[in-house]
Amino acid sequence: MRILVMGGTRFIGVSLTKLLVQQGHEVVLFNRGNRPAPVEGLRQIHGDRTDGDQVRSLLEPESFDAIFDNNGRQLSDTQPLADLYRDRVQHFVYMSSAGVYLKSDQMPHREGDPLDPHSRHRGKGETEAYLAQQQIPFTALRPTYIYGPQNYNDLEAWFFDRIVRHRPIPIPGHGEHLTQLGHVQDLAMAMTQVLGNTRAIGEVYNVSGDRAITYSGLAKACAIAAGKSPEQLNLVYYNPKDFDFGKRKAFPLRLQHFFADIHKAQSQLNWTPSYDLIAGLQDSFQQDYLASGRDSADIDFSLDEMILEQHS
Repeated sequence: MRILVMGGTRFIGVSLTKLLVQQGHEVVLFNRGNRPAPVEGLRQIHGDRTDGDQVRSLLEPESFDAIFDNNGRQLSDTQPLADLYRDRVQHFVYMSSAGVYLKSDQMPHREGDPLDPHSRHRGKGETEAYLAQQQIPFTALRPTYIYGPQNYNDLEAWFFDRIVRHRPIPIPGHGEHLTQLGHVQDLAMAMTQVLGNTRAIGEVYNVSGDRAITYSGLAKACAIAAGKSPEQLNLVYYNPKDFDFGKRKAFPLRLQHFFADIHKAQSQLNWTPSYDLIAGLQDSFQQDYLASGRDSADIDFSLDEMILEQHS
């Protein structure tokens, strides 16, 4: 297939692009040109996807069998691209988020659950709805937390920062909230499994790891991945309502149960996660955290100090 990847030079896009090339597809990237292509020799079209006129002028002459929209956050990001290729593409694969779900007392989240109209990810839900309304041959993927090499969000690295420096790990609440992580390589594989699958047209799939884990359990898993003893961790539990951090985040995960049912993706996409959490975290620790030198970088622990001072 001839495939357009929006982005393609960061995190998800890197894993996806490499996998598509390995599978023999012809891949073209559309991005701002700030980073090199993850595979040497790939054609890149440089432009600003938030400029609809520019998207149309640059891409109108191009034909593709499939499009992966990895970085559209608002409907306005995706609409020009979707409109341009409405009748010209076999498959439009949209990267949504499990963050679209309305908070619920019943877990895990399933694909038919209500969406939160006030979520910071509501633009992704609106985009899913638009693609369906316009009868574009789309599939949307809703990952939970994504981790792995080149993660630009402080997730596993947040824990590694404290573990390698033998620092206390401040955890909000009781530490028993359940969350869920999925490895970026597993997500990329699920994305490629959509191609050529007519059953996936018009469908939405949760994609993540196959188990949930508590906040405390995640800290311990990160310690094991970093070659440390989880029993030696100093986990400090605190009430987040006692602090005003402004817009700064003192903890990398939302303070609620957050995990999703992935059985639909497993059954309809012939996909299953290949990484268990420990193996995935070890991959991230060795291939990214240590490889980037972050273990010796200067890290801002000022919010930790505010919390620890109150608990001293």
